[in-house]
Amino acid sequence: MTTTWLCPDLLFDGQTLRHGMAIAVSQGVVQALIPQHDLPASAARKNITGTMTPGFLDLQVNGGGDIFLNTTPTAAGMAAIAAAHRRFGTVGILPTVITDAPEILDQVAAAALQAKGQPGILGLHIEGPHISLTRRGTHAARFIRPLDRRTIDIVRALRAADIAVMITVAPEAVAPGQIATLAATGAVVSLGHSDTSSDHVRACLNEGATCFTHLFNAMSPMLNRSAGVTGSCINSTAHAGLICDGIHVSDEMIALALRARPRPDTTFLVSDAMPTVGGSDHFTLYGDEIRLVNNRLINSEGSLAGAHVTMAESVARLIHVIGIDPAQALRMAVTIPARVISADLLATVLARSTQDLLILGADWRVTGTCADVGA
Repeated sequence: MTTTWLCPDLLFDGQTLRHGMAIAVSQGVVQALIPQHDLPASAARKNITGTMTPGFLDLQVNGGGDIFLNTTPTAAGMAAIAAAHRRFGTVGILPTVITDAPEILDQVAAAALQAKGQPGILGLHIEGPHISLTRRGTHAARFIRPLDRRTIDIVRALRAADIAVMITVAPEAVAPGQIATLAATGAVVSLGHSDTSSDHVRACLNEGATCFTHLFNAMSPMLNRSAGVTGSCINSTAHAGLICDGIHVSDEMIALALRARPRPDTTFLVSDAMPTVGGSDHFTLYGDEIRLVNNRLINSEGSLAGAHVTMAESVARLIHVIGIDPAQALRMAVTIPARVISADLLATVLARSTQDLLILGADWRVTGTCADVGA
């Protein structure tokens, strides 16, 4: 087999940025990683200007390419959404179904079973309907309900098939013991869309919740006499997703939260992307037309209805606008999401397809993949 050695200016290995590394590629797959100074003179070498990194992972993707999962609850719909985001450097997603009728969740779960193993589809994120009415955001009030046996059985079935599951619930919508039941399946229980107290949050974390959904958004705020869900999240050692588009959360608050969290590398990027990413400027949600106005997705109530942002744009914003160290920003888009869903190999270079390895330019924006250089 012919081996090509790719020699980028910098390599993100899942933890740090490394200078002077060479990557052996054979038949489109990375076989080895060694210092460039150890390459033999006869090696077939290709120098790459920029930074090589594993592709981005997004654990909250409602749609893309004009496809919305709730209205196209099929394996083909999931594949189309994943393909739309891959164009922007996101190589793996959790397709996300939001609050809807019970039969929609049934259909999405069946689609996730059918889509198991398809490129770019990492599992399923169930966001609602077991959330707070007060903090529902754009989720339809008529479908919100307490966590029930029907959803628990769906999660059990998906986990029995070894499909990664994240499920967002509000503490107000679960009964004692239900979070423990979900966590026992291996699902990632994420707290979000909640208006509850810090004491209630703490009880849910003690029961097995390990994550928070889009920090700051759709959760009770920090006040001087009450930490709320927001303060409880920041003070915790749990993982937390974060939308970084300059709209959902101010850049100053993102910087504050990242400084304040007690354990490093627990906050990760999500897009919360809607069908407009890689698609047109509008889509239908619950029969209501959502339009993209000044980069904001707005419903008829004037509320934000998901986000129009890519992981690539979010990484660049973290670095250029918020001033986050590039290695930390890449961990937030690659390493931490992989850890959340117990897929650590997705944050490594070895044994990866060159199609899943990105090349970032000097401005930290995606310029292509390693497959594009003919490796």
